[in-house]
Formats: sequence, C-alpha cells, structure tokens
Amino acid sequence: MAYDAANPPHLISPAPLTGPGRTWSYRSTDVATDVDAVGYFTDGYARGMRVGDIVQVFDTDTNDVMTLHRVITATAGGAVTVSPTGLAIT
Repeated sequence: MAYDAANPPHLISPAPLTGPGRTWSYRSTDVATDVDAVGYFTDGYARGMRVGDIVQVFDTDTNDVMTLHRVITATAGGAVTVSPTGLAIT
C-alpha cells in the first residue's frame, strides 16, 4: 500500500541535541516490508525525520506487531526511506 500523509508518523522521543537520534511511532495496516519501500514517507523530511532516527512501526492488521526501523535516507524537502533493524515484537 501507499503512505497516507493524513496518518503521519509521530515524534515520541526527541534527541537531546539537534541531528539524528529521535524516535518516531507509526501505526498502519501496511506491513513492514511496504514501509521499507524507497521514499515511503513522502513528507518525512518536512516532518523532521533524519538519517539515524528510529521508527517504531506498528502493523495494526496483525495484533499490533511492532518492528523497528532506522532512517537510512532523508532527502531535503522530500521523502524518507527506512530500513528494518531485524527486531520485531509481538
């Protein structure tokens, strides 16, 4: 499926300083492999997502299985791509 900007990721833990290190939470019916698509978060940069940030992705279709992802690209003024960290919590 595609990202819907009406359901954005939410900043849950800001970094102590500027730069990477923030934690985001994202709830969607999209599976983790969909969220890992290149440029999935089309407005991620504008929302403040940066390389190195962590995104907790909750798949609401599977009893809120949570997977952790790391921002690997963030295009100024554009999209953000995340990559799985290999951790899933059910």
